[in-house]
Order: sequence, then structure tokens, then C-alpha cells
Amino acid sequence: MYTDYYGLTAPPFQLTPDARFWFASGTHKKAMAYLGYGLAQGEGFIVVTGDIGAGKTTLTGHLMATIDPARVAAIQIVSTQVEGDDMLRLTAQGLGLPTEGVEKAQLLDRIERHLAETGRGGRRTLLIIDEAQNLPTSALEELRMLSNFQAGGHPLMQIFLLGQPEFRDRLAESEQLEQLRQRVIATHHLDPMKPDETRGYLEHRLTTAGWTGRPALTDEACQMLHGASGGVPRKLNTLATRALLMGALEKADTVDGIIVAQVVADLDGDRPKVVVQISSPPRQPLHAVNVEHQQSQTNPRTVDHEVRIAMLESQIREQEAALRRVLTLLVDWVERDEPAMARAPAA
Repeated sequence: MYTDYYGLTAPPFQLTPDARFWFASGTHKKAMAYLGYGLAQGEGFIVVTGDIGAGKTTLTGHLMATIDPARVAAIQIVSTQVEGDDMLRLTAQGLGLPTEGVEKAQLLDRIERHLAETGRGGRRTLLIIDEAQNLPTSALEELRMLSNFQAGGHPLMQIFLLGQPEFRDRLAESEQLEQLRQRVIATHHLDPMKPDETRGYLEHRLTTAGWTGRPALTDEACQMLHGASGGVPRKLNTLATRALLMGALEKADTVDGIIVAQVVADLDGDRPKVVVQISSPPRQPLHAVNVEHQQSQTNPRTVDHEVRIAMLESQIREQEAALRRVLTLLVDWVERDEPAMARAPAA
């Protein structure tokens, strides 16, 4: 394992969300600011969206880790395609309420009583719904109704909705969700990380996993990792893991652009090798020279231009080195044959 080779205490780029590896990029800072604002308001809906792998679940984990349980009772539901009644039951179960054999009216009454009791104890209830894009309209309507519960003019429950970009579009365009849309007090879309944030992200995760500077990361490697991943954390984690693995296999103390280019090419599929054989004329045999040239099959639609350019530059350097070796052999062959040609009688 590369963790052993580089002296790491844990895999720094695992795909499973872990709040310990939270990195406050610009877009994630802004998301946390909106969530903090929502908590301060104590009402309505906060909506955070982002592409797959943008870090929504890690954001939620970080939020849960920073919430004071003495002040906020937070429950989290990773939604599936459940209708309204099932959403109520999932919410009740999250609150620790029994749901088996309970009618909807009674279930609503139990939820409201529980929320009121929690509020009298000086705590507010926060409901976090992940993968909100999977929820049908009936489930979203039930969540809206839950947000109506009040005691003494104060709302008893606040709701955060996290989902993929299509949920943001649906929320903005659907006439059926007009009432819910009016209750949204803040929205934020998680954008990919910027290029100048990549090194900080990589080093933060490495340091959390016990990194002491080995392997070093070149600026070119960081730039290429960002280009190939598009700044999406999950994609970046996948590439970084493979780069560390390849670095360990090659016993490298530095992850550079060449290693990253090889990783990107490997992810796009096996690369065929073209073998060029150059030999001398029959009268003066020379050892065959095999030149291996690896051609990447990168897809120009998925790999950033900077990555492809770096890969091409690496291939050009390999070709130039091969040509120099071939020319050296040819020069040696000509120089060895010149004395024989000088001694040969004229025709």
C-alpha cells in the first residue's frame, strides 16, 4: 500500500465522506455561511445543490460535527424515492418516535408534540434531507407542512435540502412547488474548486493523514490534477489516489506531471505500444533497437487541454531520446565502415 510507503496513517483520498477531511474551499465556505445564516434564522428552508462528487455529503458531515447538540437537535435523512406518507414516517423515526401501525393524523400529532417539547427544552430541531432530487412532489409538500409547525409564533423545525443541480432547476420552475419556493430563505450551488485551491486541498488531506512532506507535489502535478478532475473533489480524490499508488510503485519521492499524465491515460484505457525495429545492413549486423512509444487514447472531451499537452510533450521527449539513440547507432555504423571503404579497390 502507498500509505505504508509514504508513512501515512490513513488513506488521504478515500471516496467515503469523512468530516475530518473537510476543506474550506471558497464555494464550501460560502455554503457554510448560508447554513449558518439559516441556523441563526431558525426557520424556512436552506437549499444547497452541487454536481455528483461536489462535496455535499462532506459538507453535511462537517455541519453535523460543528452543531452544538445542546442547542440544536439535528437529524439526517438520505432520501430515496418515497412518497409523502413515507417521508413523514422517516422523519418520525429520525426523531425517535414509533411509527408502526400509526395513522397519518396521529403521526403528525406525535411529531408536532415532540417538536414542541424539544423547543420547550431550549433546543431547536434541524432536519437535513440529502439527495433531495429523488423526492416526489408529495414528499416535498409534507416537508413544507412540517415547516408550518409553530409554538408561540416560533417555528419548531428548520429544514436543509441538499441535492443535485436538477433539484435546483425543478424548484425554480415547478408551479407545484411555488409554496415551498416562497419558504426558501437561502440557496447555494457548490461549484468546482478553483485551480489555485487544488494544492491546498491535496496538502490538507495529506496532512490529516499524517503526511510529512513525502511525496512532494510539483506545481505541474497539481495543475494537471485539477484539469483532469475539473475541480470536482471526488474525481480529484480518485486521481490523487492513483497518483500516490503509481508513485509508490515507481519508488518516487515526488509526484510530478509525468506520473499524473500516466494516471490520466490509464483511466482512459489501456494504451497500445508501438515497437519500431531498426537494424543495420546484412554485411555489418547491429543489435536491434526497440523503441517503445506509448500512445494515449485520451478523450479530448473529458481530459483538460493542459493534461493532453503535458502528455504530448512527454511523448515528444521520449521520441527525441529514441531518435538520438538511433542516430548514434547509425553514426557508429558509418564510422566503422569508413576504413573498409577506403581500402576497397576502385572499380
